[in-house]
Amino acid sequence: MRTGGIDSSQIQSMIAQLKAHATRPSLTPPVIQTEPAATPKADFGDALKKSLDAVNASQMEADGMGKKFAMGDDSVSLSDVMIAQQKASINFQATLQVRNKLVSAYHDIMNMQV
Repeated sequence: MRTGGIDSSQIQSMIAQLKAHATRPSLTPPVIQTEPAATPKADFGDALKKSLDAVNASQMEADGMGKKFAMGDDSVSLSDVMIAQQKASINFQATLQVRNKLVSAYHDIMNMQV
């Protein structure tokens, strides 16, 4: 009897091969690790603090460069000051957007009906 291009003897042969392969003692199923031992867990509070510290550092750097330029330091150019200030501004705006999204998510969760 042919079933869609493969006759039943070929199907029986394939099933026998699969059973023989499955019962072979040398083959063991792979061990799946659910959690790698070397990966430390990330803490949300630590990540938030690090990102806020980075934003603060960029603002302090821009402020320091602006003061140096205003004092007449020749090692700081106007373009460097403007770039540092723009980087600090972008970092601050991104932080505000993240804060707004977190507050919005908090309000959505608090308004959920249980």
